Amino acid sequence: MSVSASLVEQLAALLQPLFHGSATAAAIVVFTMLVRLAVHPLSRAAARGQKARTRLAPQVAELRKKHAKDPERLQRAVLELHAKEKVSPLAGCLPSLLQAPAFFLMYHLFSGGSLSGHTLLAAPLGGRWADALADGGVLGAAGLVYLALFVIVAAVATYTYRRTKGQMAEMGDMGGVMPGGMAKVMPLLSFATLVTVAVVPLAAALYVVTSTAWTAAERAYLYRGTSTG
Repeated sequence: MSVSASLVEQLAALLQPLFHGSATAAAIVVFTMLVRLAVHPLSRAAARGQKARTRLAPQVAELRKKHAKDPERLQRAVLELHAKEKVSPLAGCLPSLLQAPAFFLMYHLFSGGSLSGHTLLAAPLGGRWADALADGGVLGAAGLVYLALFVIVAAVATYTYRRTKGQMAEMGDMGGVMPGGMAKVMPLLSFATLVTVAVVPLAAALYVVTSTAWTAAERAYLYRGTSTG
């Protein structure tokens, strides 16, 4: 058994007096928060990078105009600008990339693994939404668990959608250019979490919901005082 799986079990044992049969589900939430706390310094760096990229958007727009007919020269110029201002284009990706192993751990452990027999109220942590629909429907005991998760995800996604849409508008006002239809698609990506929660095992869905809610709260804190926060 992996160190992370052992940590989940230990957390579940500590939380059992409070959460009883749902102690393992509570342990997943706590485990997710510990993972997010560990990568918080990278999230802070990503926030600084995003603010810097927003500040540099007018200069990038000028470079696009200047080198419109020479994509390679444009790319070099943008990279030179980022290097000069010490802005890493990859900084925003690192927090998500480092969380991926934890997500797949939850997926593996509760897809027929040693921890698959645990539940969140009436919903098995190794089960999926389709299983809940087959066993009682949307308003069945397990279905209501998923319904609560969908409500949380929809609320967080709506907040993220508004924030991202505002951020795209601000970059446009500052002269930033978003290629193709990306400016329209990016705000909608926040709702993709609903699909993820619907198709993965409940344990992995709990990780996703907790991490998504953390992200929304974290960004509200890190971007406080800005028009996109």
